[in-house]
Amino acid sequence: MLRDHYIFSNGRLKRKDNTLYFFDEQENKKSLPVHQTDNLYIFGEVDLNSSLLNLLSQHDVHLHVFNYYGFYAGTFCPRNKKVSGFTVVQQSVHYLEHEKRLYMARSFLQSAVHHMLRNIRRYKEKTEQYVKNIEEEAKKMDSATTIQELMGIEGRIRQHYYQSFNAILKQDFIFEKRTKQPPQDPLNALISFGNSLCYTTVLSEIYKTQLDPTISFLHEPSTKRFSLCLDLAEIFKPLLVDVVIISCINNRIITQKHFDFLDGMVLLNEEGKKRFIKEWDEKLSTTVQHRKLKRKVSYRYFIRLECYKLIKHFIGDEPYKPLKAWW
Repeated sequence: MLRDHYIFSNGRLKRKDNTLYFFDEQENKKSLPVHQTDNLYIFGEVDLNSSLLNLLSQHDVHLHVFNYYGFYAGTFCPRNKKVSGFTVVQQSVHYLEHEKRLYMARSFLQSAVHHMLRNIRRYKEKTEQYVKNIEEEAKKMDSATTIQELMGIEGRIRQHYYQSFNAILKQDFIFEKRTKQPPQDPLNALISFGNSLCYTTVLSEIYKTQLDPTISFLHEPSTKRFSLCLDLAEIFKPLLVDVVIISCINNRIITQKHFDFLDGMVLLNEEGKKRFIKEWDEKLSTTVQHRKLKRKVSYRYFIRLECYKLIKHFIGDEPYKPLKAWW
């Protein structure tokens, strides 16, 4: 089974023959099983060279880099071996034709709203009004005729949703407004960090399929970004990230001492990141009985399945129905 590995220390990654090693600043050596690695996440200052990148490419290992503050900086992606011109052309058609694009964008949001409501209905005695507000906004999605309208609805829904966290969360974590660059309070720091992990996980799963990660529908395609990750992440942020956040706070896995407060920005410190990632990894590995496949499927694999459903939709095999957790 492939695993993700996280490097928090400073040092260097080195290839020796066909083995991957990490040397920390004290020259302590640790081997990493490249054959069993899916993703490498680099949070420390790490040196590496082209020989190492070649090894990662041979084994289809993605390397994700985060900067000093823990913000996502970029990804080294091995050469894409699952290319299909036909699929990319059909994916493009669904972006270029307005009604087809609108269907895709609306589908992503319907799934996202389903998972948001699923989260906060678990606390229905405290969140009844928030649920009503979200349901009222969600009704407007059916009559929206532009992507901008959908984005506006999504923004208002997410505002209600995050405000409901004030009724759900224990400890003194308060949501006032969403701040990203940089996060200005501990809750926003958690949301940003979790969303970054979600984007990179989605990107890795997209690369295992024939989809083009730059052609998106809800978020506008642009240069220098994999906007399809943002679309698909709308489905999985409430299903994965927000559930981990609520669990970490309410079970006191993460407390205020796990944050650094620096000149108007708030960031998870190293211990906080390690604790969050442990919970995140466990969540991704959790399996659920799939009612159609008749076997257990991990949350990570649900992301891949969503990619496969998109491909089937684009090439005309089966209309896309977004994931709506039934368990």
